[in-house]
Amino acid sequence: MNIFQHILVPTDFGEPSEHALDVAVSLAGKFESTLTLLHVYVIPAYSYANGIYWPSEDIEREAKRALHEALAKLKERWPRSDALITGGVPWEQILATAKERGADLITMGTHGRTGLSRALLGSVAERVVRMSAVPVLTVFMQSRGTPAVL
Repeated sequence: MNIFQHILVPTDFGEPSEHALDVAVSLAGKFESTLTLLHVYVIPAYSYANGIYWPSEDIEREAKRALHEALAKLKERWPRSDALITGGVPWEQILATAKERGADLITMGTHGRTGLSRALLGSVAERVVRMSAVPVLTVFMQSRGTPAVL
C-alpha cells in the first residue's frame, strides 16, 4: 500500500525549502509519489494604502521564472513532478492547494525562528501544521547546516 501518493512541497526558494524538497524527493522515491512544487507569492496590501507602488506584474513574473527553473531541476531528479504558482496568504494557499490537489503529505522547510522574530514574522509552517488535514513534515536547518526533520 502506498501511503503517500501525492506530496505537496511549498517553496520560497530559500535554503530550508531546498532541504525540504530533498526530503520530499527521497520520500517520493520510496513511495512512488507524485510531487507538486508550490510557490505562493505575496504582494503587501498595506503598501497601497501608504502610496507605495509594488510592481505586482514584476513580482509575479519573477516568481514564475524561479518556479519554472526549480521545476526543470526537480524533473531531472523526479519526473513525476509538477508545479503551481498562486498569490495570496501563504499558509491559506498551501492548505487550499493540498485539499484541491488531494495531497497526502505536505513537506515544507522552516527557518526555525523562535522568540521575538517568530512573534513578529509569524510562522507559515506553524500555521500549516496546526490547521492541516493531512500530515505535515517540517524540515529545518540545524546550526551546523545539516537538515533536521521534525
